[in-house]
Amino acid sequence: MTQSQKGTVIFVILLFAALFLAGTTTSADRTVSIFGDSLAVINIVGTISTDDGYTYNQQYLLDAIDQCTYERNNQGILLYIDSPGGTVYEADEVYRRLLNYKAVTGNPVYASIGHYGASAAYYIACAADKIYANRNSTTGAIGVIMGSSIDLTELFDKLGVKMETFTAGSNKNMLGIDEPVTDEQRAIMQSILDEAYEQFINVIADGRQMTLEKIIPLADGRIYSAKQAEQHQLIDGIEDFEDTLARLLQKTHVDNRQVRYYGYEADDSLWDYLLGTARSAIGLKESQLSVFNQSAALPSGVLAYYPY
Repeated sequence: MTQSQKGTVIFVILLFAALFLAGTTTSADRTVSIFGDSLAVINIVGTISTDDGYTYNQQYLLDAIDQCTYERNNQGILLYIDSPGGTVYEADEVYRRLLNYKAVTGNPVYASIGHYGASAAYYIACAADKIYANRNSTTGAIGVIMGSSIDLTELFDKLGVKMETFTAGSNKNMLGIDEPVTDEQRAIMQSILDEAYEQFINVIADGRQMTLEKIIPLADGRIYSAKQAEQHQLIDGIEDFEDTLARLLQKTHVDNRQVRYYGYEADDSLWDYLLGTARSAIGLKESQLSVFNQSAALPSGVLAYYPY
């Protein structure tokens, strides 16, 4: 082998090694993986919000969808959903990002519901071409709830407490604890809720190809078992995650070794460590602790849509 040939071989080896380490190379406006076609599994776990502090992070989720959108070798997305719901803003942002993914790539999106796929989580699932659920799952909860009003004026009177809030604008202190809710304020709140509700049921109508006349009787906030959801056409079938993954792999002709998993998990803080230590010391089960974690994710005094 001549010195020139040796140089060429070394160059090719170095080039291949660089591509191998990078994993991708750029082509036009989408990225091409050198590892062949792939399928993405994206976890949507926990309370849908900006960040539930443990398993859900909005920006991480949006970034994962964007990465799939601009990677040419990606052939589809499977959403693994295990969430009781969350905020309308974040749910709609993810929903629209998934619609953009489908518009740009033409690739399928499937959803697999685990324990829960209710309310805002079901909202997101409606971006999928097919929705499947575990036979023990809970879904539905189609409706919107927006905050609470606590009127403490009578209690203040009994205790001799005087509280006065200075405002400019007759409804600026709406839902304040120091004044009753007026009929006008009830109408204001209901108008906002009605808009969010209308948006929700139209998302379902578009995603599930159902008429509003069929959806509205189902959208009274109740939850559904997997069997009930299938009967009402809210899902396409009952099967485990592994079965849905195999279904999508077959549809996209992707090798099961080329599945990429995206799942957010926050780094353990000192508080998490202390909770874990306490749990071990007193034998507290994870399921018992999760009730505390869910409550901690929803601070009081925050006015937001929680459609579950």
